[in-house]
Amino acid sequence: MKDFADSSVRVRYAETDQMGVVYHGNYFTWFEVGRVEMCRHLGFEYKKMETEDDTLIVVAEASCRYKRPARFDDELVVRTRVTRYDRRTLRFGYEIFRQPEDELLATGETTHVICDHQGRPKSMPEKYRKYFSPPHAHAAAHGDGHASKGVK
Repeated sequence: MKDFADSSVRVRYAETDQMGVVYHGNYFTWFEVGRVEMCRHLGFEYKKMETEDDTLIVVAEASCRYKRPARFDDELVVRTRVTRYDRRTLRFGYEIFRQPEDELLATGETTHVICDHQGRPKSMPEKYRKYFSPPHAHAAAHGDGHASKGVK
């Protein structure tokens, strides 16, 4: 299994400013799209983890490095991987590519604390630990932190 998941996004007009460039905050929304798809790729639905197991992955830190602008109607791929995991925290890494050029537009990371619905930190339930354990998190954490350019 690949250690990343790709999600397709097309830039909507509402996501751009008067100059036709995507507003910077939208990248964080696309990171969320990537996280949810990464969970599916790993073998479970994030929604069920919340509703059935009282487990949320709450954003504690987020960053984005903008390299080139995305514009209205661009087709993008959000590449997401787990870069670090321990029992109470997760870190995801992201790359956003414009298609069909495979042009890298942005990179980012989010760090999450595992919490219950009351916002109290907790350990990841046992049934989910296997999804974030090596080789997924371990391989990504010990690599260069970036996927090879392009979409396969």
